[in-house]
Amino acid sequence: MKTASWKTRIVTRDELPDILQAWRTADETIAFTNGVFDLLHRGHIYSLEEAANLADRLIVGVNSDRSTRLLGKDPDRPFMDENDRAAFIASLTAVDLVLLFDEPTPYELLSIIKPDILVKGDDYRIEDVVGREFAGMVKLIRRLDGFSSTNLVDRIRSSGKP
Repeated sequence: MKTASWKTRIVTRDELPDILQAWRTADETIAFTNGVFDLLHRGHIYSLEEAANLADRLIVGVNSDRSTRLLGKDPDRPFMDENDRAAFIASLTAVDLVLLFDEPTPYELLSIIKPDILVKGDDYRIEDVVGREFAGMVKLIRRLDGFSSTNLVDRIRSSGKP
């Protein structure tokens, strides 16, 4: 059986209420997580699959290019534009929906989604998770050591290869 095309998994905020209503009518649980996902790596895959295993549906918020720059990352970042990053995430079978958000945090998005489970990495403390008041629960999942976009960029830069 084929899954929905990644193109149909990237949605706008305007499309969200009807989708959420359909899922809730079907009594499906919803998990949410977010990130920049600048250079996709095994740590991303692992965390998204772990998040997907916590609920029937997984929504992923992807920081827009503007939002990524507001986070104070390397001035060259993001390396891939927001549409490419959203497409990569949407192509993963663990992911049901992807939304871009332009704010520094997904707070406004979470106020609309009100997920059953808000998922973050265990490098967060629950009391520091933005938007936790909109979720039924916050779940911190283990991050894979040594896997981050920053580590990957550093490794590429230090290799001396073009």
